Amino acid sequence: MGEFTDDKLTDHHAHICGSECHGNHGPAGADLGTVMRQSVMATLFGASRERRAVLKLLGASAALSLVEQVIPLGALEAMAQEAKAPEKAELTIGFIPISCSAPLLIAAQQGLFKQGGLDVELVKTPGWGVIRDRLGKGDYDAAHVLSPMPLAMSLGLDVAPAAFDLGLIQNTNGQALTLANKHQAQRDPAAWKGFTFGVPFLHSMHNYLLRYYLAEKGIDPDRDVTIKAVPPPEMVAQLKGGVLDGFLSPEPFNQLAVQQGVGFIHLLTKELWDGHPCCGFSVAHKFAEQAPNTYLALLRAVIGAAGFARKAENRKAVASHLAEPAYLNQPEEVLDAIFTGSFADGLGNSRTEPNRIDFNPVPYPGMGVWMLTQMKRWGMVTKDVNYSQIAEQVFRLADAEKLLKDAGFPIESSDRKYVIMGKTFDPASPGPYLSSFAIKRA
Repeated sequence: MGEFTDDKLTDHHAHICGSECHGNHGPAGADLGTVMRQSVMATLFGASRERRAVLKLLGASAALSLVEQVIPLGALEAMAQEAKAPEKAELTIGFIPISCSAPLLIAAQQGLFKQGGLDVELVKTPGWGVIRDRLGKGDYDAAHVLSPMPLAMSLGLDVAPAAFDLGLIQNTNGQALTLANKHQAQRDPAAWKGFTFGVPFLHSMHNYLLRYYLAEKGIDPDRDVTIKAVPPPEMVAQLKGGVLDGFLSPEPFNQLAVQQGVGFIHLLTKELWDGHPCCGFSVAHKFAEQAPNTYLALLRAVIGAAGFARKAENRKAVASHLAEPAYLNQPEEVLDAIFTGSFADGLGNSRTEPNRIDFNPVPYPGMGVWMLTQMKRWGMVTKDVNYSQIAEQVFRLADAEKLLKDAGFPIESSDRKYVIMGKTFDPASPGPYLSSFAIKRA
């Protein structure tokens, strides 16, 4: 992809200013990257004297840098062409062996990565901290992440700040709040003061949804109970041993607790927020910019796998495939209960919830805004933040939008609202939403 230097920007700026400026039509034979940058700059800064004044004040490089934070020029360039050979074909992708990783595993099993010219090594990884660190150091080219993690990494929460993109949501729903069997008579959260709960990671939808649920029931999640990070494979054992009273966890560990007779499913997280995001697919922002064809090939593969996984007729095959030792290494009957949504809840009930887990990969920035409100609510973010700007920089809907539409995933309006425990959340009004909570740290 050709360099777009200050001189080239200046030349084009002179051209688009008409009679007020002087110059030429830009470098002859400019490549597509140059043309697209010229078009974007012309659109944003060439329409009025005021806009041109902003360009002059900022300088061309600074203006382009700001534009590229929001408009993925490298990815748009690759998308505007036929699928091209990836800049980097051999890739290492980390994943956690949970149900949420299904699109990555299916993409490998069905050869979707290879169809895009990619030679992908999937690396089973023991924990989210390891995923974060290896992705941050570049040991992984891409990774299965908890969807709030790229926000936290970009903000520098617990790590040095660096820009990371959430290219896709890997799964929606698919989690549950499970309690130890000894608490079957204590279904009312008012009786839970003093309980200890496990979540997989601080910056996770599990933590945010558990806190939200407890607070809505009048329980202060920092003062009335203990919430700690526990690796999901250890949760069932800690529940059985009495270390945990409950956990809000990814699958298959909720269903495993039921199968082993040590716990019951108090609620599915879809009962709190139907269609909530959980895990995602992430790369460093510089990777997406420097290797846009590779990045788009990855997105195509994961989107294709998500389309396969969300079809009801494919769910049993997904469960069978993911049960293999190389992937989740879990009992097929447990995975079948999760993916088909026909399951026992540990309370003597047989339930049918077809969307217990789903695979809608659309990375709506509004979801990121909600996550930021919860980071702010619980004191994880202490400074004032521009919610929409940060969410749009990390949740890269524009990168994937054409691919998603081509694959048959409808894109809802950018001003869509969400209903969480009966309360409407408008991403355009995060401040009033945050202020409305009785229990919060912010």
